[in-house]
Amino acid sequence: MKTYKHLFERVCSFDNLWQAFHQARKGKRARGEVAAFEYALERNLFDLERELQEGTYRPGGYRHFYIYEPKKRKISAAPFRDRVVHHALCNVIQPIFDCRFIDNSFACRVGKGTHRALDQAQQYARRFRYVLQGDIVQFFPSVDHTVLRGLLARRITDARVMQLIDLILASGAGVLESEYTIQYFPGDDLFTPFERTRGLPIGNLTSQFWANVYLHELDTFVAQELRVGAYVRYADDWLVFANDKAELRAHQARISAFLVRLRLVLHDRKTQVYPVDTGIPFLGFRLFPNYRRLKRPNVIRFKRRMRRLFLQFADGYIPMERVQASINGWVAHAAHGSTYRLRAQLLDGLIVPQRSGV
Repeated sequence: MKTYKHLFERVCSFDNLWQAFHQARKGKRARGEVAAFEYALERNLFDLERELQEGTYRPGGYRHFYIYEPKKRKISAAPFRDRVVHHALCNVIQPIFDCRFIDNSFACRVGKGTHRALDQAQQYARRFRYVLQGDIVQFFPSVDHTVLRGLLARRITDARVMQLIDLILASGAGVLESEYTIQYFPGDDLFTPFERTRGLPIGNLTSQFWANVYLHELDTFVAQELRVGAYVRYADDWLVFANDKAELRAHQARISAFLVRLRLVLHDRKTQVYPVDTGIPFLGFRLFPNYRRLKRPNVIRFKRRMRRLFLQFADGYIPMERVQASINGWVAHAAHGSTYRLRAQLLDGLIVPQRSGV
């Protein structure tokens, strides 16, 4: 197995930090903390470079808030300077792992994404009669730091990079504790679940990447042990296809047993085997073998978001270009389904309020 040393110099190089700043800034230039960092950009980047090299860098505290669409989730936002470090780290270590990920892992990877995941799932829906849809209970709150660190250390032998990873992991430890329901696994005693550190903050770039590292173990098990080719995974949402219900139920039992190694649990009620003809709810759409429908909650969220944006425009807080960009983004997403009439109806019904005082 190839391992990688001498990575730390690349992580904390000024050029990498410069690139990481521009990646972290993308789409967020109007935010105060981003503008403040950019105001003294070179000094801030040199400070980060020095702190990383001297080993004095320490992550700051998270800002927490909840979102309720499509379901309630706790988001933990790291300070902007920490997000620069996250990008700098991922720029160096992500390619080491990404080249080993299977083709049908689609989340947070260059050239992949939700629409390609939908395309692949629909191709399988045309070839197979049944699907096993998997759901992992409280995935991000459940990620075990000891297990994850072991997976990362298989490839990364640079001690200083691992120390930086430990710092980032420790900074997020416990932020999702309120979202986690205690689970016991074989070999645990009464106190084990309380002694193990868990959780990846939803909102960190590192969390998205580490989720792929963690669930690559599942991908490998499905491909090599179950010998299943018709498999799609996007983050912790995954599908397995076959022409035999009994075969998929057997796969479900073996996957459930395998996930114990990762200290993860399948959701009994939400993990189901059913015919593809009934439609597969996946990534905001309901997939059928020959067409897709946008799920109703997605449409409702779009209407609410447009109402908020138009009110902000009417009050002079945002320009029309911001509103138009949001509309264009949603229309481009919705166009990946059979939604022509729906889009026409929604866009025809949009009424732009007048600005205050006009």
